[in-house]
Amino acid sequence: MKIPPKLGLANLPTPIQEISFRGKKFLVKRDDLTGMELSGNKVRKLEYILAQAKKEKAEIVFTCGGEQSNHARATAIAASKIGMKCKLFLWGNSKTEVDGNLFLDKLTGCEISFLNRVEYLSVNEIMFEERKKLLKKGKKVYVIPEGGSTTLGIWGYITFVQELNKQIDLKKIDGIVTAAGSGGTAAGLILGSSLLKLDLKIFAVNVLYSESVIKNKIIQLVEAGNLDYQLGAKIYEDNMVILDGYSKEGYKNISKEKVKLVKSFFRQTGILLDPAYTGKAFAAFNDNFLGKNIGKVIFLHTGGLFGIFGKRKEYLIA
Repeated sequence: MKIPPKLGLANLPTPIQEISFRGKKFLVKRDDLTGMELSGNKVRKLEYILAQAKKEKAEIVFTCGGEQSNHARATAIAASKIGMKCKLFLWGNSKTEVDGNLFLDKLTGCEISFLNRVEYLSVNEIMFEERKKLLKKGKKVYVIPEGGSTTLGIWGYITFVQELNKQIDLKKIDGIVTAAGSGGTAAGLILGSSLLKLDLKIFAVNVLYSESVIKNKIIQLVEAGNLDYQLGAKIYEDNMVILDGYSKEGYKNISKEKVKLVKSFFRQTGILLDPAYTGKAFAAFNDNFLGKNIGKVIFLHTGGLFGIFGKRKEYLIA
């Protein structure tokens, strides 16, 4: 297996910890500790994606997300770190309170184009047209899709499985619970597990799309990655389980009940969860696995802590 080249942006390996909550013990893989400015799962993907952008001698990178996008913020910081310019196409508006991830985006000095919800549905076409204009001016642009979820980006979580297997015998683990937005993390986990011939279930907690859409996104990424890199992995679709219904309040929101759970978890463990991803994923973990004797399942903390600052009122009043 030939692993693509990558940049050294993350602090790896991240620790795996045994946590006790409400009298129950379980394992947490702390990918929130990949490096605070580039926090969470996004930097693992960017290590591979930006290595390719550098190879292509790109001068500017484009990417997209909500105005509190962890991926967009991580891309802006990583681009600055390696000397590239960055332009973000964000679902939101310029009047949005500059806090959390958006504050850090602006601090990097990157260019930001705000799109409304309807415009954002065509964000890939908008980035493509912007790229064409800059190419005509002789500028080299590298476009990163939403969440860094590409067949190159998922290598961050293919190699994650190898890292985790060195920390703990994954043959004794039944599954991993992770939040799923654009699907790249779950796709990497599935493909990485298949390459190691592990019978490991990946429980993807859907936070953004419909159940059928996120399932198809993950499957397509797995199959495309397997094909593009000629990995020859045998994929068992039954090992991918979508946990749906944990984002009924919407991707940009978090319910009062989930905030209460997040605060209780923080006060007992010192581990903080964000409103868009890990807070919802932990609600699913709490409902489906914690104290239910359904096997040994690891909770993957994918980071996103800066997004909390945009939801201070919700976190304080719940």
